[in-house]
Amino acid sequence: MSQSGNRRHLITLANPRSPISEAYRTLRTNIDFSAIDSAIQVIVVTSAGPGEGKSTTISNLAITFAQSERRVVLIDADMRKPTAHHTFRASNRVGLSSLLAHKNQLEDVLQETNVPDLFIITAGPIPPNPAEMLASRRMSELLELLKTEFDIILIDTPPLLAVTDAQLIASKSDGVVLVMEYGSVKREAALKAKAGLDTVNAKILGVVMNNVKRSKSEQSYYYYYGSNEE
Repeated sequence: MSQSGNRRHLITLANPRSPISEAYRTLRTNIDFSAIDSAIQVIVVTSAGPGEGKSTTISNLAITFAQSERRVVLIDADMRKPTAHHTFRASNRVGLSSLLAHKNQLEDVLQETNVPDLFIITAGPIPPNPAEMLASRRMSELLELLKTEFDIILIDTPPLLAVTDAQLIASKSDGVVLVMEYGSVKREAALKAKAGLDTVNAKILGVVMNNVKRSKSEQSYYYYYGSNEE
């Protein structure tokens, strides 16, 4: 993948006045307003299946949060198929897996991006036991530590229907944003993904419908549908 290609999805950075960038800001606002009884600080972004745009969504959402003058960290917890190091052109020599395996400390894996107030923790070397790592006490301790240093913690996970990783980390979060590709995801898959989150009592903040056709000038659009469920 070329460097220019790695950055092609960061529209909130390249064209912050575009309709799609505005839709990401709408998503950010809706997440903020969903915090009625308690603060929404740790947010998981996942999808039912692969290729639905979750990593693109979380990267742009992270940028919009940082643009609102909040200190943000994006964690690539998709240790099976990581992408954040490509997106932000960062090193992946060490990362989340190194930290959870007690090989490195937080200061070793926390990287600045070229976006003010936005930091990332890449996935690191692919481990043999990602699910066990995400379910570990070490992961819980990491999130508690990050809560004291960052306003927003965004976590990218593997798709829900592929492995249990997303459910495991969702149980440690304040809420989940589910990304689905319009016209592609099947009703059965969407319902199964939601049921998986319900099993671990995860709070579904809403659903991002990706690739909703609007007009010839707006080939893809992201919209937030709030969840009325408690």
